[in-house]
Amino acid sequence: MRALVYTAQDAPAVEERPVPEIAGDEVLVAARSVGVCHSDIELLEGRYIIPFSYPLIPGHEWSGDVVRVGAQVKGLAVGDRVVGECVIGADHFGFSISGAAADFFVAKESWLHRLPDELSYTMGALVEPFSVAYYAVKHAGGVDAADTVVVLGAGPVGLAVAAATGAMGATTIVVEPSEDRRAAALSLGARHAVHPDEVDALLAEVTGGRGADLVVEASGRPPVMARALELVGFQGRVAYIGIDVGGSAPAKLGLIQSKELRITGSIGSPGIWPETLRFLAGSGLDLTPLVTQRFPAEQAAAALEAAHHPESTIKAHIEFDAVL
Repeated sequence: MRALVYTAQDAPAVEERPVPEIAGDEVLVAARSVGVCHSDIELLEGRYIIPFSYPLIPGHEWSGDVVRVGAQVKGLAVGDRVVGECVIGADHFGFSISGAAADFFVAKESWLHRLPDELSYTMGALVEPFSVAYYAVKHAGGVDAADTVVVLGAGPVGLAVAAATGAMGATTIVVEPSEDRRAAALSLGARHAVHPDEVDALLAEVTGGRGADLVVEASGRPPVMARALELVGFQGRVAYIGIDVGGSAPAKLGLIQSKELRITGSIGSPGIWPETLRFLAGSGLDLTPLVTQRFPAEQAAAALEAAHHPESTIKAHIEFDAVL
C-alpha cells in the first residue's frame, strides 16, 4: 500500500508499505479523504504538544471504509463508512501513533463513528475540524437567532465556527484581513465578513452599539486575543479557540470585570462527535468550500507543500482510492 511517511524532520515521502494486520478488537480502514491540518505541518517541522518520534504516518482529519473487522468487533461491519476521533487517552492519532494518510490503516472500534449517509467522504474528512469549532460554540453556551457573533480569524476552524453559528441562526460577522477568506466566510453562512479595520463601525451598526453577544477568537494571535475583550458587549461571552503558547500582548483586562464577561477556552472536541455528526446531517450544512486543493495519494507530499501557503490554500485534501 501507499503511505505518506514522515521519515525524519522536514522529510516527507510516499512509501510502499505492507497492509497492516489487525487484532481482534481492531478494524482495517481504507482511507478515502484525508485533510492536512496546520498541526500536521508543525509535526513535520518537529513540534507538537505531546512527545512523538519519527518515522510516523500523519493524518487525523479523515473519512474511510471499513474493509476488515476483528473477531471481537460487534458494532461495525465491512462496508461501513466511518470517521474517527484523534485524541485517544494519552495518545493522539496521527501524531504520537500513526494516522490515516495511507491506503489502509488500523483503528479501534471505540474511536470510530459511522458517517451518516447525508455526508460525503469530503464532508467526513471535515468533521474533525468542524467538531472543534462546534464544541467551542457549545462550550460557550451556544447561540441562536437572537445573537450576534463575531469570529476573529478565518482559518479552517474560524470558518467552521462561522458555518456553525450561521446554521444555528445567529448573525455572524467574520473579521479577517484576507479578501479570499472573507469571501469563503460568506459562502459558508456568515452574514458579514470585514477587514479588521472595519469591524467597529459594522458591529455598532448591526447591534445598535450593544456589541457582540459572543466573540470567538480563532486566530491564536495575542493582539487579536486581546481585541476580543473590546468587541464583546456587556454580559457577553468570549470563546478562545485559537492556539498560542507563550505569546503575549497588552490587554484591557479590566473589561472582564466591568462588562461582567464570561470567558471560556477549549481545545479539541471531547465527547461531542455524535452530536456533531447529527448536526451536520440534519442541518444540510455544506463545508466543502473549505477544500481548495485536492491531491491523489501519490502526490501527498504536494498537499503538505500547499498547506504551507495559507494565502492560497484554506484546506488541502489527499484522496485515496485503494481496494483490497
